[in-house]
Amino acid sequence: MNSNSDIAGLLKIVSSKKMLLVVASIFSTLSSLLQIVPFVAVYKIIEELFLHAQNAAGINKELIVHWGLWALFSLVGSLIALYIGGMCSHIAAFNILYELRVRLSEHVAKVPMGYHTKTATGELKKIIEVSVEKIEKFIAHQLPDLVSAVIVPLLLLSYLFWLDWRMALVLLLPIGIGFWLQTRVFGSEGGQQAYRDFQYAVEEMNATGVEYVRGMPAVKVFGITADSFLTFRQAVTRYRDISLNITNMCKTSYSLFFVIISSLFVFVVPAGILLFSGDTGNQSFAVTLILFLIITPSLSAPMMKLLYLGSGLREIVEGNKRIEAVFAEPVVSEPASPRVPSAYDIVFDHVSFAYEHPESKDYKQVLSDVSFVAKSGEMTALVGPSGGGKSTIANLLLRFWDVQEGRITIGGVPIREIGTEKLMDTVSFVFQDVHLFYDTIEENIRMGNTKASKEEVIAAARMACCHDFIGKLEAGYDTKIGEGGTYLSGGEAQRIAIARALLKNAPILVLDEATAYADAENERKIQQGLVELVKGKTVLIIAHRLSTIRGAEQIIVVKQGEIAERGTHEALRAQSGLYERMWQAHISAARWRLGADELVSPQTAPAGAVKEVFER
Repeated sequence: MNSNSDIAGLLKIVSSKKMLLVVASIFSTLSSLLQIVPFVAVYKIIEELFLHAQNAAGINKELIVHWGLWALFSLVGSLIALYIGGMCSHIAAFNILYELRVRLSEHVAKVPMGYHTKTATGELKKIIEVSVEKIEKFIAHQLPDLVSAVIVPLLLLSYLFWLDWRMALVLLLPIGIGFWLQTRVFGSEGGQQAYRDFQYAVEEMNATGVEYVRGMPAVKVFGITADSFLTFRQAVTRYRDISLNITNMCKTSYSLFFVIISSLFVFVVPAGILLFSGDTGNQSFAVTLILFLIITPSLSAPMMKLLYLGSGLREIVEGNKRIEAVFAEPVVSEPASPRVPSAYDIVFDHVSFAYEHPESKDYKQVLSDVSFVAKSGEMTALVGPSGGGKSTIANLLLRFWDVQEGRITIGGVPIREIGTEKLMDTVSFVFQDVHLFYDTIEENIRMGNTKASKEEVIAAARMACCHDFIGKLEAGYDTKIGEGGTYLSGGEAQRIAIARALLKNAPILVLDEATAYADAENERKIQQGLVELVKGKTVLIIAHRLSTIRGAEQIIVVKQGEIAERGTHEALRAQSGLYERMWQAHISAARWRLGADELVSPQTAPAGAVKEVFER
């Protein structure tokens, strides 16, 4: 950490609560000043006692009581000032934490989806939770502690220089050596790089740990242990190695620093004896030497605190760099004057797209010169081999990414000119992988329209054919989903997602294989819900089960990022091209049955060989 910009970045974060932190710093400084008064009081008392050591009757008791009261009141005042400063810094810290987490959450919601696909969940989780939490530690604890740890030693050293500059210089020498040892290690490029590597290792371990836990079904089925889960094991091993490397790097300098700072009196005693031996009758110097021996151990605590603050500050700075890196990610641009489409036909006009930048070594075009029109009030289906670009087309409509070439319009208005909020109001999306939040079923449905009444939520649930199974749950619509609540099947979750979309009632609907994980009964119910959902809307549907899109007004066959064929079901079959081959494969797959001895196809099996799975 050798740049003022690192500290400047932290101070920029705390600037929103500057006045509270100024007050906290003032009271922390006042507390530090008051902590010096007892040392002055001790000096005055010892001086009085020494001067009248041979005549106790001459001791000024009022003077001793006077300085004793000063010591007591200054100690109480120091604690009160420390409390007020701590309260101000904590109030500022928690408000800044709240604002920072809200800003981060809002920002990551606005960045393109590409950021989320390349950034591990565990890494982002660590930034939002751990790195932000360390900012609180810096504001609430380290800023006031830093004031105290700097001011108290400076004041004590200044006081000691006033008492005897020769002894103070002797004391200053080991302090300078100790801090030079620390700076030599941690101020070096190697030391800074080690802490950066440490942060990356923690993030990687978090990310792979989350992946390991999320993949627990596969872990159990295949008997994978934490040790045999290679990426997790490698991440933990890397974290261990880097931690040991930092320990080895720091152990010598830290040990020397600790010994020197904890043993400052070792340097004071011989210097004091040497100076005192030259003037044994000087009682004043004897008092000063005793005071040096009293104050010297009190210097060690703030000096050690500075060491720990420096170490903690390095971690906070590295964490703050990651927070700044998140904020540096460009958000999806918003139009200066948003336009509102008056119609809802969708046009892809010569659209080309790649997830990586052209200069990247991983650059590969996903869509190439894609053009089609999805007319308002009609269903347009996207079909084709896996990885052909169907889901990418749907995601581009929502501006999860921006296209590199061509444009996408809704009602003649380019989606870049509509504005994200209005675009989200215009399009409903039922994903293949449904995400339900840890909340009640009612609130999960109400996400489609946060202003909807309970009656409207129930009406949407009825149309989506999920009211019946919700009613059978003990808490009904108030049932919590997820940990501590209930877990829904894939088909039930899909119907909740359809209920959301029904409640939103957007004019454009995108369906990404909404029946992918449903059994026959759930698929029937989902399709019943979809019948209500698609009425009067512009529908863009991604389908693998071709039987579900036979009635679509337009079917677009996407292959390797290009449109291979387009037309109605009958027209495409008549072309005897890719769609016809897909249809025949679909029909063939529908006839497959588990035979008595082997898996057979109706085209190749001898008569009578195909049997029902439960025939045995």
